[in-house]
Parts: sequence; C-alpha cells; structure tokens
Amino acid sequence: MEIKTLATVALMMISGLLFGRLCKFIKLPNVTGYLIAGLVFGPSLFNIVDQNMIDEFAIISDIALSFIAFSVGCDFSLDYFKKVGSAPIIVAIFEAMGAVILLTVTLIICKVDLKLSILLGAIAAATAPAQTIMVINQYKAKGPLTSLLLSVVALDDAVALIGFGFASTIVTAMNGKGDRSLVLSILDPFYQVLISAVIGFVLALVMKVLLKWFKKHSNRICVILGMVALTYYLATLLKGSSLLACMCLGAVLTNIIHDSDDVVKVSEGFTPPIYMMFFVISGAGFDVSALKSIGFIGIIYVVVRVIGKMLGSYVSGKITHQPDKVCKWLGPTLMPQAGVALGLIAVASSMVPDYAPQLRTVILCSTFIYSIIGPGVAKFSLVKAGEIVLPDKKQKKVGA
Repeated sequence: MEIKTLATVALMMISGLLFGRLCKFIKLPNVTGYLIAGLVFGPSLFNIVDQNMIDEFAIISDIALSFIAFSVGCDFSLDYFKKVGSAPIIVAIFEAMGAVILLTVTLIICKVDLKLSILLGAIAAATAPAQTIMVINQYKAKGPLTSLLLSVVALDDAVALIGFGFASTIVTAMNGKGDRSLVLSILDPFYQVLISAVIGFVLALVMKVLLKWFKKHSNRICVILGMVALTYYLATLLKGSSLLACMCLGAVLTNIIHDSDDVVKVSEGFTPPIYMMFFVISGAGFDVSALKSIGFIGIIYVVVRVIGKMLGSYVSGKITHQPDKVCKWLGPTLMPQAGVALGLIAVASSMVPDYAPQLRTVILCSTFIYSIIGPGVAKFSLVKAGEIVLPDKKQKKVGA
C-alpha cells in the first residue's frame, strides 16, 4: 500500500506538470491543467487514482487550503486598508448578496421549493480563492483589481458563513423547530467567525516570537508549517472555520512583524507541490457522470450565481468609486466555488432531506464547471483589466 501511495504521488506530480504545460501552450492557466490531470487519472476516466486514494489524500487538500488562506491573509496590510477604507467590505457584501438575492428570487419565480431556493441562494454567496490566487501568482498580476480581489475573496468566507446562518434560521423556522434551534442557528456563524479570529490572533503572536528566535530559512519553513497546521487543527477542534483562522493568522502576522515579506517568500518556496497535488486530487474527485443529472435547477444556479456576483460587484464598485476596469472585471474573477460551499452541503441537506440528493448534485456539478472554466475566465478578466501582461506584449514593450 505504501509503494502504491508513493507511485500515486509521483503520478500526480508528473501528470500535473505535463498537463499544466499543455494548458500553457493553449494560453490557459496551469491550474486548469492540474484539474484536468486529476480528471483523466481519477475514477471518472482511467481510475488510476481511485476513490480510496482520494480519501487518503484528503489531508493534502486541507493543508493546501490552509496555506492558500494564510497567503491571502498575508496581503491584509493595515496600510492598504487605510488607503482603500471600507471598499473591500462593501464590495464583498454586495457581490455575495447579489448572488444570494438574484438566485433565490429566480428559483422562486421558477416555482422551485421555497426552502431549497433559500438554501441554494445562501450557498451561492461563497467564493473559493484557491484557483484565482494560483492565476494571480502564475502571471504576477498587479493593480487595483488584483488588490481588491484578494481582499474580497478573503472577506467572502465570513460574509457567506453569516449569510448562510440567517438563511438556515429562516428554514429552521419554516420547519417548525423550537426557539433554541433558532437561537443556535443565528449564533453559530458568528461563533465560527469569532473563534476563528481569536485562534488566528493568538497564534500569530506566538508565531511572531518563534520567527524572532529562528531566522534561518530551513527553520522558518518548520515554523510556518507547524503554525499553519496548528491553526487548522485548533479551528477544526473548536468548530470554527479553518480557512478564516488561517487567514487571520496571516493577516495579524503581516501587521506585527517587520519582515513579513520574507515569511511570504519562504512560504511560496515550498508550497507549489502542495498546491499542485491539491488541484490534481480535486480534479480526480469530480464525478463527470453527475453532470447529466444537474437538471434545470443546476443550470439556473451556474448561470444566475455568476450574473448576481457581476451585478453586485459592478454596483458596489460604482458606490465605492472604483476604476471602471475594476467595476467591469471584478465579477467574473469571483466565479470559482468550492471550500465553504462544499462544507455547507451537509448542513443544508439535513434541513431539506427530501431535496438532499438534488442539492448535493447541483453544488458538486457547479463546482466542477466553475473549476474548469473559472481560471481561464479569471486570467481573461485580469488581462482585459491590464493587470496581466502577456509575454508577447512584454516583448513589444521592450522593443518600443
């Protein structure tokens, strides 16, 4: 079994590299290649990476998401927020609520069950930062859109959790549960956000001390790995959000140490293989056969959610006086959905057990579609906004 596991790791790394390079030839982001590699060698096609292997490697996904959240948090400099003010918060709320309101109303108009409509609408708020972050890192995107995007995707998880808390409260009331259930439904998302922030804050203080003691590159790798893993563990143990806790760890740390750039550089030095394996595993976990059963509700979900985020981003961009290119192109970059949305499936399914299979199919299929299309759309949007300079354009600039 151990030899098979090593062989699987080797296959995932090599196939990820090869498919990533193939996608680069056709001007698609590397992350799309990683996902396709997993899809090809996963249960949907050749089944070399079977479901048991996918389950065994779940820890890789947890580690990767934790580091992605940590890296996003490290971009949360107070100087940046002093400069932009409350704009990221306003935009995060509007883009999330745009998806929630538009999707919920559309489903209700289409005579979908009210409780199912509310829960699907609430889940639609969530945005997965992983693929977008990979595109930004690969192409070294820089500019006002990129800066705002990083802040919005980080805040999005908190907004989505709180929004789902209120939605679940409404559904709980419709199900006729007791007052205690209502109170717990309201308080639970606030508890998740609060406990995650506390864990991140406290461990950032501990991490600051450790980084003072250990300056050597190799030692700092151990410190970062250990503290991010500990943050994930405590957040999971205390029923918080591991993603929010790791974001808070990075956000607090970057504002209390003077060499935060070095910490980010150290982290970026050893995380690429972890990220690659995460996306290959994610691709392997997709069940392509489920696409045929996505149904009318699934099609509405996939299309209307994106439209809602685009409208919310555009309106909030105008309200906060963002440049036109930010208002226009922020929405499409918020397409990917995974992490939090997948985590909410179990909770939502327990509230509408009659619709649990349909709800699960819609979210899983939409996640697959967004994962394949999302990175390319993010790249296209950032190019259109002038924040990714393609190689041929760089050469023209040099020649000029």
